[in-house]
Amino acid sequence: MSMRDARLLCLAWLLAGVPAAQAQTYGLGRPATEAAIATWDIDVDAQGHGLPPGRGSVRQGAALFAARCAACHGPQGEGKPADRLVGGQGSLSSATPVKTIGSFWPYATTLFDFIRRAMPYNAPQSLQPDEVYALSAWLLWRNGIVPEDTVLDADSLPAVRMPNRDGFVGDPRPDVPPARGAEKGGDVGR
Repeated sequence: MSMRDARLLCLAWLLAGVPAAQAQTYGLGRPATEAAIATWDIDVDAQGHGLPPGRGSVRQGAALFAARCAACHGPQGEGKPADRLVGGQGSLSSATPVKTIGSFWPYATTLFDFIRRAMPYNAPQSLQPDEVYALSAWLLWRNGIVPEDTVLDADSLPAVRMPNRDGFVGDPRPDVPPARGAEKGGDVGR
């Protein structure tokens, strides 16, 4: 048998086992139910689609931040050991840009989405919607974006205009579909 024939025989033998391996089941897990998927389907887009019912004030957010966030982000959101959350306005075009919620983020709804999904670091997705609205309100107030008497909910949060809102543009490549709610090549949410 030639070396070529041996290789072909070996390849045929390997490929013969592929369908059997693909069809094998292990009896682990179960198919995802609609209810199970719904608990993980918590994304919020730039226009606020996906925001849950609830509301929270700057005052409520201050107490929550002190209790749940300050250990990582500093008492006023100034950072250390984790990321700085406040300040930095006007620094993006400098040699030392400071990327914070107030200087860099284009949408207030992104703040809500991130806090809801990923914070606090030691217990992600543990905050209730009212708490996430309150933390969002406090952080937006600390960045000078909303007044101190602000109460946020699913209607008011998407209306918050972030300072760097126009600092991001859509992808104009013809082979890239536009983001949900955006015109092709335009800014999301415009």
